[in-house]
Amino acid sequence: MAKDQASINIPQLLAVALVGFLALRWYLNKPTSPSGPTGATSSSSRNGRAVDPAKIEQVSAMFPQMDRRTIAWDLHRNGGSVAATSERILTGRGLDNPPPSYQPPLPSPPPIAGAVSGSTSAATKSSGKVGEDLITRYGLQGRVGGKGKETVRSDAQVREGWTGDKAARAEGLRRRREEMILAARRKMEERDALSGGM
Repeated sequence: MAKDQASINIPQLLAVALVGFLALRWYLNKPTSPSGPTGATSSSSRNGRAVDPAKIEQVSAMFPQMDRRTIAWDLHRNGGSVAATSERILTGRGLDNPPPSYQPPLPSPPPIAGAVSGSTSAATKSSGKVGEDLITRYGLQGRVGGKGKETVRSDAQVREGWTGDKAARAEGLRRRREEMILAARRKMEERDALSGGM
């Protein structure tokens, strides 16, 4: 009866151990696909894969409130998928903060309009006409002639509120814009008069 039983010998044990070791090593070091959600973090951090600055700029243009470094970290983690990063922001899950050791080459932010030209404001650059002020742009020359003595709306006109008529709302907003421009002009003239008198 002892001869009918199968026995395991040492070469068989070594072969099973070797195959098991190789299978485990292959499984742990297996490269993941870029679209694969599991294991992408460890694989991409080991490979040191750089993120395309154009992709960072694309996500940053869609979500300007997000930090570029955080966007770069999420793109680095998910294999450069702009869609996955955008989806993560839109679903409200937010992006994880990158570790302090992660320093990607970030694209330079767009230049600030005031830094390009100190003498011209952003408003005159956007209109394309240099030297044009708000008074001439909105045709308020007739209301400025009296040294700041423009007509002031009554309390009833101020309290009229939001109406259902689209034309009335547009007229109210136009009036408010004109009043704000004229009030700013009055304040500027008062400030100039005070500084000129000293």
